[in-house]
Parts: sequence; structure tokens; C-alpha cells
Amino acid sequence: MEFDVIQGDIAAQEADALVNAAGTSLQMGSGVAGALKRRAGPEINEEAVSKGPIDLGGVAVTDAYDLEAEYVIHAAAMPHYGDGNATETSIREATRNSLERADELDCRSLVLPALGCGVAGFALERGAEIVGETIAEYEPSTLEDVRFIAYSDEEYETIRSAVEGLE
Repeated sequence: MEFDVIQGDIAAQEADALVNAAGTSLQMGSGVAGALKRRAGPEINEEAVSKGPIDLGGVAVTDAYDLEAEYVIHAAAMPHYGDGNATETSIREATRNSLERADELDCRSLVLPALGCGVAGFALERGAEIVGETIAEYEPSTLEDVRFIAYSDEEYETIRSAVEGLE
């Protein structure tokens, strides 16, 4: 399985599945969710919310609507209750469950962001290490191309440094 760190807008990526950095309610707000919702259309949020709430670390799948993908995998690394902060466990489980669900859907390509970082309050460098380790340890059945995406130059450099040697 190829594993690369790339930079860009996740909503502009072409892949079998894109991963949304979701909260447990699956309500699509800002950040990655907002970018996906703007490009996909409001129906994606309606479908996502209809499948929630889900457990912390869990995933739900929706159509990708107007995105260049078949599916969006909504990975709940962030609780929409309590302090709203992600944990090492929630990031690891959300990443692993995203990879497993992509395989179950017979996906060959997947793009995922730094789950649990940003509004979920987890430090990007450590979060990127957890996501990278989880991808590197994963034994795929259909996945061939996994891209770990960063939006800004600074985020890209942090993620690239955090996963160096794992790719």
C-alpha cells in the first residue's frame, strides 16, 4: 500500500473515499467538514446527521455527492459532548476504523486529514504521529493508495516531519 503526505484541499481530491474529521454527532461544521460540505452540497450533512450519533472512534459512510469520490467516511475522533477534545485512543480508533471501512467498501484509494487535531484540541505533531503509525501498521485488503492530507504549508511540514520514516 502506498502512503504519502500531500498538501491541498481535501474537498478537491479525487479518490474512492475521502475521510471527514467528524464529531460524534456527525453534524458537519467548520474545518474539514465545512470544506467537504461546501463542495458536496447540503445533502451530505443531512445524510451524515441521519446516521448519528456514533461512538467516539467510530465511523459512518455517506455518498460523496458532488465530490470527486464515491464515499465520505465520517470518522469521529472528536466528541460532541464534554470538553470536545480528541484523545490518542479516539484518533487511533477513528483512523483504523476509516481504513477498515474503506477496505470493506472495496476502495483502492483514500484521502484522510489529521483526525482529532484543530478544533478537537489535539496537538498536530502528536496527532499526525498517531495517524501515521496507524496507517503504517495497517494490512489492507483492497487499499493501494492512502494519502494523508495537510491544508497549509505549516501543517504539511509538521505532518511530513511527524511521519518521516513511516511512509
